[in-house]
Amino acid sequence: MTESLKLALVDDHDLFREGLSFLLNNQNSKPEIKEVSNGQELLDLLANWQADIILMDIEMPVMNGIEASNEVMKKYPASKIIALSMHANENYYSEMIDAGAKAFLLKNSSFEEVQQAIDAVMEGRNFFSPEILESIIANLNRKKNQPSKSDLTQREIEILYNICKGLSNQEIAEMLFISKRTVDKHRENILLKTQSKNTASLVIYAIKNHIFEV
Repeated sequence: MTESLKLALVDDHDLFREGLSFLLNNQNSKPEIKEVSNGQELLDLLANWQADIILMDIEMPVMNGIEASNEVMKKYPASKIIALSMHANENYYSEMIDAGAKAFLLKNSSFEEVQQAIDAVMEGRNFFSPEILESIIANLNRKKNQPSKSDLTQREIEILYNICKGLSNQEIAEMLFISKRTVDKHRENILLKTQSKNTASLVIYAIKNHIFEV
């Protein structure tokens, strides 16, 4: 994190918000931090102050995190949203990904994970708390008879699904009765086409482009 970083904390629980703000302010590089308690207050804030990173609670009164994220990305598409959740609830993932969230953190995450998530999204990467990524992968399903918005081939989609499920290239090759070299090439093409750098990025791409659902 850098001192020039502008960071908005959006959460209706004062103790959580103030505690996280305290930790962030006690780093060597102190970001500029603004605190608000719901999505509407965030929109009011952003009318006069642009945040680089928005740590967004999902369940809030007045305007929840999903609604707020949709509005923020319409008005300020360069915003980088990190979703905060009390539980690993897969019901929210697709909606928050569609709304533009770049990362997902559980509220009981370590402060080190918070720092990792901020660094990741500032570098253009995606980040999930390990428990959330495991939950998404466990509940990931191929969509049936629904067109996707992706230009991946059916074979690439099949390989993408198995990559997201955590299978190695060798395991995918054996499952699909093709060579590992063929899987290696498909994986290279998938990463290039999706502009992804890690499994989290691939999962977000797949859900956002209606290839998979959770």
